[in-house]
Amino acid sequence: MIATVRALTGSAPKAYIGDSTRPDAVRTRTLNEETSRVFRARVVNPRWLAAMRRHGYKGAFELAATVDYLFGYDATAGVVADWMYEKLARTYALDPENQEFFKQSNPWALHGITERLLEAADRDLWEHPEPETLEALKSLYLQIEGDLEDGVD
Repeated sequence: MIATVRALTGSAPKAYIGDSTRPDAVRTRTLNEETSRVFRARVVNPRWLAAMRRHGYKGAFELAATVDYLFGYDATAGVVADWMYEKLARTYALDPENQEFFKQSNPWALHGITERLLEAADRDLWEHPEPETLEALKSLYLQIEGDLEDGVD
């Protein structure tokens, strides 16, 4: 809906989300506020990441899906800030512990995450990536690509 309004009018509408997870304390937040809240509380929460690692292949798949969802929200609603992309890259793809988890459990998930982050930069959703982060992602992408090709018999 946000993308449609923006396409028709040339400006983004105000967007809100209702949070009724606690019926006794229903809250309304802007979509940007909610995105930031969920990003910190779940997406880069060390406890949630540890829980996903315990689920092996499926946990890696869920982490990759989370990056896809964020990318989709940003592409349609413009709600993912550059600092979030930077944190995603450093936490999911470039963190040695998580990188090893992906390589052991589901290297295709790491490939997808890296590819999606690079796409965000290419499409200017991630407007100003740190140059060293972008280079590290490109290098990792090529490494994973090679590893996956070598693994195919």
